[in-house]
Amino acid sequence: MCKDCKGKYYITTAIAYTSRKPHIGNSYEIVLTDAIARYKRMQGYDVFFQTGTDEHGQKIEMYAQSEGCTPKEYVDKVAGEIRDICDVLNTSYDKFIRTTDDDHEKIVQKIFKKLYDQGDIYKGSYEGLYCTPCESFWTESQLVDGKCPDCGREVKPAKEEAYFFKLSKYQKQLEEYIENNPDFIYPESRKKEMLNNFIKPGLQDLCVSRTSFKWGVPVDFDPDHVVYVWIDALSNYITGIGYDPDGSSEQYKKFWPADAHIIGKDIVRFHTIYWPIMLMALGEPLPKQVYGHPWLLFGEDKMSKSRGNVIYADELVKLIGVDAVRYYLLSEMPFANDGSITYDTIIERFNSDLANTLGNLVNRTIAMNKKYFDGVVQEPSAKEELDSEIEKFCLDTVKKVDEQINIFHISDALEAVINLAKRLNKYIDETMPWALAKDDSKRERLGTVLYNLLEGIRYIAVLIEPFMPETAKAIFEQTNCGETSYASLENFGGVKAGTKLNEATPLFVRIDPKKLYEQIEAMQKENAKEEKTIEEIEEVAPEIGIEDFAKLDIRVGEVKACEKVKKSKKLLKFDIDDGMGGRVIVSGIAQYYKPEDLVGKKVLFVANLKSVKLCGVESQGMILSAEKGDSLTLITVDNAIENGSKIV
Repeated sequence: MCKDCKGKYYITTAIAYTSRKPHIGNSYEIVLTDAIARYKRMQGYDVFFQTGTDEHGQKIEMYAQSEGCTPKEYVDKVAGEIRDICDVLNTSYDKFIRTTDDDHEKIVQKIFKKLYDQGDIYKGSYEGLYCTPCESFWTESQLVDGKCPDCGREVKPAKEEAYFFKLSKYQKQLEEYIENNPDFIYPESRKKEMLNNFIKPGLQDLCVSRTSFKWGVPVDFDPDHVVYVWIDALSNYITGIGYDPDGSSEQYKKFWPADAHIIGKDIVRFHTIYWPIMLMALGEPLPKQVYGHPWLLFGEDKMSKSRGNVIYADELVKLIGVDAVRYYLLSEMPFANDGSITYDTIIERFNSDLANTLGNLVNRTIAMNKKYFDGVVQEPSAKEELDSEIEKFCLDTVKKVDEQINIFHISDALEAVINLAKRLNKYIDETMPWALAKDDSKRERLGTVLYNLLEGIRYIAVLIEPFMPETAKAIFEQTNCGETSYASLENFGGVKAGTKLNEATPLFVRIDPKKLYEQIEAMQKENAKEEKTIEEIEEVAPEIGIEDFAKLDIRVGEVKACEKVKKSKKLLKFDIDDGMGGRVIVSGIAQYYKPEDLVGKKVLFVANLKSVKLCGVESQGMILSAEKGDSLTLITVDNAIENGSKIV
């Protein structure tokens, strides 16, 4: 390990969209990137870590209008919340860029003008199907089941004058670059997806301006247009470090190209097609690597304020502490597959890994040293063969952590550190210091065992700092011994004999599940308030013709029996007298109604909906209900209406 500076390392997150306060799934990326940045700094790299917020677009205009404020006032509030969460999570970013920053907006205008002047941007018009939440145009063939392929929401026909960026001009150049730089898109599965699904079938020119809204960076030579999201948002990675088409700063020359863009898997296309082609057109180097990480889900359900299952990072920190939150986010997310967060697994991870394995190791090692040697570290003068195994385990852990972080297997790197703690706990059981203490002739051996434990804990503290900085600091303060630098891990033996240990205090106190769930319930009640979404802000869904409505066969049916579906907390099974021999319908409304209260009700149901099997029960239709915010009401009709009657 070189003790000198290893050179520059520029790493970024995607910039967060300022539509609303991000939940815990959105916060994973900033913690992941922070852990990598901290690790690289610890190794001796000159690190620049940038994050920030994406603040323009039609969606922001709509949110601001619904809140009765200006778009700038709205994004100021949400950007403040996003930055606060970054700070609460103890992230060490060097720059927090906002796309409403004056210097960013000026460079975006210069970039747009440069690309226009050299013929890479041209004026035309766009007619297609538009998704407001994604702010994207689609062709009919790109839709999935008639809806937006990215978010699954409804799209609307739209036509407007726009400027276009010539992606097609650079298709071959991009394809060759990706083929010649196999690590550019990571992991491999994302690279194959981009090449086979998007690039090789042929790139279409990209719409890069809009006239249907005003909240954006104005095109300075055509004020009816604002710069669309792609050039505005993606260029933050270079504007934030001093890029300027008329002459870039020394900082830009030092740090670009970026060593790693850390982004969610849903935006890989934008960062590995639009962004590199934009850089090619500008004549700038491409980033060295783009890592598209998986998502963090809440169990199996989508997070929703109306369901009361949203977890916010700042609230979770109040419940279990910042390092416990960081540990969970980093340890629970697999490399290539989506991760899951539930309160049960949070409690289990906290109590087993943090309280029992790591916290208990540190606490009882210091306590034994206090008890047997008055807190003074002894010379390791009575070594045995087992000690060499511990030394090797420590040195191997350093190598393993480095290998895993360099390929973004962050959960595996953290697991390696926890496995070292587990090995040291086993070492305690193997050497039995309490038994050695009963024999005066074994006093040197006892001192050696405790020395090895303290040295192993030192390795843990150094290696865990990028993941859990406060925990590392607390361990260093309590043990008060040895080197804390990464370079010191080259050789086993950094703890200094004769050092006086400080008092041990528990790093993690076991969670009482009952008490935590009481706190969670109170928090969920506070969060279960109506939150306006883009769908609610829009007045109505896209128009349909009478022929579309006529396809629905809506009928009246009587609930003859109702019960909960086994293996599901949400589903109810209805036996419906439909006037045609009867049918079974499954509906996800168990949280709103007791089954026995629904028997005898006359409900409306879609009779010609294709049947589907839910938790082993075949559902032959859909019962209609009305939903608003966190309330849902079953639509019922007068008992005088006959079963099977058709709604016309």
